[in-house]
Amino acid sequence: MKPKTQRLIMIGAAVAALIVAALLAMPALRQGAAYFYAPADLAAAEITPGQAIRLGGLVEEGSVARLPDGITMTFRVTDRLESVPVRYAGLVPDLFREGQGVIADGRMQPDGVFLADTLLAKHDENYMPPEVAEAVERAEAEAKARSAPAG
Repeated sequence: MKPKTQRLIMIGAAVAALIVAALLAMPALRQGAAYFYAPADLAAAEITPGQAIRLGGLVEEGSVARLPDGITMTFRVTDRLESVPVRYAGLVPDLFREGQGVIADGRMQPDGVFLADTLLAKHDENYMPPEVAEAVERAEAEAKARSAPAG
């Protein structure tokens, strides 16, 4: 076989291997994708229990409580329009506190409680995750529109 033919065969095999790898990876990536929801979006969406999602908003004032096991905590995430109860077991980020932005990765339970696997908190006084900031602004605009007099 000529060297040119060997090179073409090798290139063709490499391209075929890349295509097969991409086709195998796409369903796995689609299953692992977590879509972002604010509490108001979550109330309107049809989420099946157990579906991986990302919940973001503000930690509601006065809602943080630790369970007797010392590891599990409950709190509510709000966008100032709606709020969602959250249960989380694990180490809490140092910057996690009431009134601050938070994003939780996890799954909705049939009882309406969001079971968080991980928590992400803001990292300085001026920062709020862009998704959370947008959701809070959208909720505030919707609340103003609801309270505006008709006419």
